[in-house]
Amino acid sequence: MLSRIIEITTDGKHLSVNRGFMSVSEKGEEVTKVPLDDIGAVIARAHGLTYSNNLLVQLAQRNVPFVVCGANFTPVAYLWSLDGNYKQSARMDAQISATLPKSKQLWKQIVQSKISQQAVVLEATGANPTPVRSLEKAVRSGDPDNIEAQAARRYWPLLFGKDFRRDRQAGGINGMLNYGYTVLRSCVARAIMGAGLHPSIGIHHLNSNNPMRLVDDLMEPFRPFVDWTVWNLVQKQQIEVSTEVKRKLASILDMQIAAEAEMTSLSNSVQDSATSLAFVYLGKADLLLFPQPALPLWLEAS
Repeated sequence: MLSRIIEITTDGKHLSVNRGFMSVSEKGEEVTKVPLDDIGAVIARAHGLTYSNNLLVQLAQRNVPFVVCGANFTPVAYLWSLDGNYKQSARMDAQISATLPKSKQLWKQIVQSKISQQAVVLEATGANPTPVRSLEKAVRSGDPDNIEAQAARRYWPLLFGKDFRRDRQAGGINGMLNYGYTVLRSCVARAIMGAGLHPSIGIHHLNSNNPMRLVDDLMEPFRPFVDWTVWNLVQKQQIEVSTEVKRKLASILDMQIAAEAEMTSLSNSVQDSATSLAFVYLGKADLLLFPQPALPLWLEAS
């Protein structure tokens, strides 16, 4: 069973635990309930929302992130379990001990995978993918030439038009991207914790004020799945973060995509990537696992 992303957007709700379920109530009356074991993440965006400490404990014990969102649907806080994996200590030790050359090689793999996925998105939309795809082989260890940013400058105008600018504080298309990335970020964070790694020990992102540096590293190759979904919504004249748009963006985690030799859900692919990273840190693997760029599967998944 695929994990469910539960978003609370209506004001005045109360969240609690009731016999293995997360109960959502209003004015003392239960509105709905969800099995705790089915939840992949809880996203809290409503005002006046309250929740019991017991619920937070139960979510933490299941390694389910509780995400608090602010303006433009960006996360401002996460609640994480302190003991997400029984092998956690050994894996974190290996993560902390990772050498700079290893981190640079990992970042190269991440950037190359992201650029490859961006090219697939452009091809799927009918845009010319060559300006972006041609940069993939130019990525060196650690990406000292910042090829990732060069690819982004070519990618966004080709995807959404020459006047589009990526702005995390803006609404419209940018707000839709923000929301989709919030869903994705929560999924990646949960996968990292499940793999026994610490989300604040990054590969490339080094901002000391960011407690989710590794999350922001590992989610990069998966961002184009959000971009592709938003592009399809825009083609249907949906350019605001409506209830229907949020439902579509939350469903990207169930999207069936191409793995090494089979199809799998995006959420499973994220978990595979996080686990492969743990293996790299432990010296049991050299390469990260990311989705295969396969256009027909993307089209079917949309």
